[in-house]
Amino acid sequence: MGTLRRAAEGGAEGGMKEMDITSDDELEREAEGFKEQGNAFYVKKDYAEAFNFYTKAIDLCPKNASYYGNRAATLMMLSRYREALEDSQQAVRLDDTFMKGHMREGKCHLLLGNAMAASRCFQKVQELEPENSQVQQELKSAESILEFERLAEISFEKRDFRMVVFCMDRALQSASACHRFKVLKAECLALLGRYPEAQSVASDILRMDSTNGDALYVRGLCLYYEDCIDKAVQFFVQALRMAPDHEKARLACRNAKALKAKKEEGNKAFKEGSYEEAYDLYSEALTIDPNNIKTNAKLYCNRATVGSKLNKLDQAIEDCTKAIKLDETYIKAYMRRAQCYMDTEQYEEAVRDYEKVYQTEKTKEHKSLLKNAQLELKKSKRKDYYKVLGVEKNATEDEIKKAYRKRALMHHPDRHSGASAEVQKEEEKKFKEVGEAFTVLSDPKKKSRYDSGHDLEDDDMNMGLEMNFFFFFFFFFFGHIVQP
Repeated sequence: MGTLRRAAEGGAEGGMKEMDITSDDELEREAEGFKEQGNAFYVKKDYAEAFNFYTKAIDLCPKNASYYGNRAATLMMLSRYREALEDSQQAVRLDDTFMKGHMREGKCHLLLGNAMAASRCFQKVQELEPENSQVQQELKSAESILEFERLAEISFEKRDFRMVVFCMDRALQSASACHRFKVLKAECLALLGRYPEAQSVASDILRMDSTNGDALYVRGLCLYYEDCIDKAVQFFVQALRMAPDHEKARLACRNAKALKAKKEEGNKAFKEGSYEEAYDLYSEALTIDPNNIKTNAKLYCNRATVGSKLNKLDQAIEDCTKAIKLDETYIKAYMRRAQCYMDTEQYEEAVRDYEKVYQTEKTKEHKSLLKNAQLELKKSKRKDYYKVLGVEKNATEDEIKKAYRKRALMHHPDRHSGASAEVQKEEEKKFKEVGEAFTVLSDPKKKSRYDSGHDLEDDDMNMGLEMNFFFFFFFFFFGHIVQP
């Protein structure tokens, strides 16, 4: 009885094994059917449907390397390279001799910017197929990426940001999905002041990965360099939330807060009339971050304003020039420098700056300032009769008379009759200039025209200057000085 039961049991077990084998064959046939359907959709470039059918094949036969290889190829066409990399790696884990699996893994590494890992995969392909010509080109691409990475690192340390952008552009030709390269390029574009381009690159990354700390940092950096400090801090904080160890974001956040605080302190001191304190605070703010071009341009201009209040006009001009060098479109700096040039009687420079301002913003105010500078330039090229007499431009009639008497005596030819011919000639020239100056400045009508910038030659205003001079000298001068 026991023997019969064992025989029956043995027969039952044998039947079950046969049924299991039949079931596996059916699964494989069904999986192959899904694969063939996936291939058909792949040929039609309907990669989404191809992905679905390859996935069904994998679900039925999860240990078939070719199914993972096919799905990896489809994911690559869908630009889902990280998922494609995972499928490729699974394919070669299942079959280490699967050449296409190694090739796809290498390509995924390359597209994602991991050139070292890509090279290892391509070397494995060479071992499997020494005559494979495609792999030779892929290896060269990997080597090129490594070289551009090396050059970019050196260039970044040298602050040659244009070269870094160039290297990253070249590297991205082969590693088009590498966020690391894109972020480095965006950061350097920001450091070069090319903010819209940097923003565009960072935004593209964030559309694909909203938690990318590097891209959030670059967005903040652009805002920071455009002097939108409050918004910049928000992005830096968000970047640190996504990547707590992000040192660049931490430093930028600290600098942004410090710069804002120091600038506001300087503004407060200026408004309160504490000019020396404001000057020092703006100077401290300028040391916080040399890379922040726009904010530093404003700080230089602010310090120039304080400098002009402190009568440090040469320093104010220098600060305005530094501001303009940082931001050539900064109209306020041109205006401030032009006023300082006017105050130091550098009229040609003032005219040049006001012309730049007026060409940029054609307002009535700017036109008036330009005309005034041009008038002062014209006046500066004439004889300065006030300087000849040694009086201020607001001198009274009595002050002009006294100055004239003093200068006329000083340069009178009789006082230099014993001097050399050269000295006599020079003193005679000065004597005549004194007479000309007095003739103009003692006549209200001529003085008014002279002060308003009119040429005294106009309307015969200069006729009789010498005659008037000798009349004044012999009748006015001697009538008041020589006693009978």
